Amino acid sequence: QVQLVESGGGLVQAGGSLRLSCVVSGRTFGTVYTGWFRQGPGKEREFVAAISREDGTWYGDPAKGRFTIARDNAKSTVYLQMNKLNPEDTALYYCAASEDGSVSTRSSYKYWGQGTQVTVSS
Repeated sequence: QVQLVESGGGLVQAGGSLRLSCVVSGRTFGTVYTGWFRQGPGKEREFVAAISREDGTWYGDPAKGRFTIARDNAKSTVYLQMNKLNPEDTALYYCAASEDGSVSTRSSYKYWGQGTQVTVSS
């Protein structure tokens, strides 16, 4: 089992920044990707970004040019730095771990955190 706990969400004005954190624990030796997904009101859950155990990174269209994913192995934490936020970024952000499959496909991720809410006001 892999456990993931997100934090760092909150309310921010448009144009602002937030850094989300995901602490990963448990049997992580099989984890290939750690990713971030988000689900806005009335929307499907969508891929935001992912990082591999070799520190390769991938970004979904909403994140490109604004968000950065990184890890701190000493703290077992994956971060999502989000800049230039806009109201369309309002969503529940989930951290997830994948052991195989496509990096941006939701079904590839077996383990999920509870999510952290990000609300961007205009």
